[in-house]
Amino acid sequence: MSQLNSQQVAPAMQELKVGVIGGGFMARTHADAIRRAGAQLIGVRSNGEQSTQRAAAALGVPAFESVQALIEQCDVIHITSPNALHFEQATAALEAGISVVCEKPLATNAHGANQLADLAARSTAVASVPFVYRFHPMVRQARAHVQEGKLGRLLTVRGQYLQDWMHTVSDNDWRVEPALGGPSRAFADIGSHLVDLLEFIAGEKIVRLNATTSIAHTHRGAVAVDTEDAAALIVQMASGAIGTLMVSQVNAGRKNALTIELSGEKSALEFQQEKPEELWIGKPEISSVLSRQAADLSADAARLSVVPAGHPMGYLDAFAAFVADTYAAIAGKAPNGLPTFADGARACQLTDAVLESARTGEWVATNA
Repeated sequence: MSQLNSQQVAPAMQELKVGVIGGGFMARTHADAIRRAGAQLIGVRSNGEQSTQRAAAALGVPAFESVQALIEQCDVIHITSPNALHFEQATAALEAGISVVCEKPLATNAHGANQLADLAARSTAVASVPFVYRFHPMVRQARAHVQEGKLGRLLTVRGQYLQDWMHTVSDNDWRVEPALGGPSRAFADIGSHLVDLLEFIAGEKIVRLNATTSIAHTHRGAVAVDTEDAAALIVQMASGAIGTLMVSQVNAGRKNALTIELSGEKSALEFQQEKPEELWIGKPEISSVLSRQAADLSADAARLSVVPAGHPMGYLDAFAAFVADTYAAIAGKAPNGLPTFADGARACQLTDAVLESARTGEWVATNA
């Protein structure tokens, strides 16, 4: 079946009316991708009147008086609001028969996320989650390396996602408050990307984990901190491979250091999100770095490689490709690797397992 890449616009996409719920960086990122896909961004609704007006001015679209009013005028809703609002807003959109793009975490616990995944499965609407790092061409190349048997039997895994934007005691954000962000902060925010990418590339699930978490500062401003700044995990995969994962938003100097390494019987591979044009391939006799060149790419990686090698592609390109594939699915296509609400629910299941293991000190099964 033919596919759309992130620079192609189908006629059906031009007819899509799209709304954004929320404001700030993520709303702007979604708006850019919506427009790059050729859809019509018709309006925005944020949490209050002032924030809605600010978002409307930033995006150059009308401000809607309510979420429901926006849903009633749209074919697709993008949800970028605080985590605690995702369940209610995504439910309202799906029940109205509207396709939904909902930021992670899909809900603040696995129970709510599973309910949304079940609702989406019963709906004819498309429901996706922006696990956009899947859409770097070299991630698809890594996945093809595994699928083609070039890695061999999986032996070990290693992953990290390190940031520093919550490093100092004066750093603060709405996610610190569990009433808005939920019971997990760092892991729900960025650990969800890490585990999704690991399972996506490896082609197998984490079946159990043991985790510990830490809080760097007991207070941020006047708010007592109850949610984690960092999490360290030991994981076991379905094949029996073992590995470690580290997630932190308090690592000084690390801006968006997402790294995945898989080691198998035949070779190893490593992808670094801050060097998205490269894929390291390791072998006992020689190691090499594969760059994004069309002649070397798998079909799916080539599909997402929309500019010639030497012209860097990055985060916004991956985001645009994710949105284009979501809209292609709405048009009846079947784009490969589109992250759905089932994938969003899986990340929430793993987040709950991390919190349970950190609380009890025990291994937790995650192969549901």
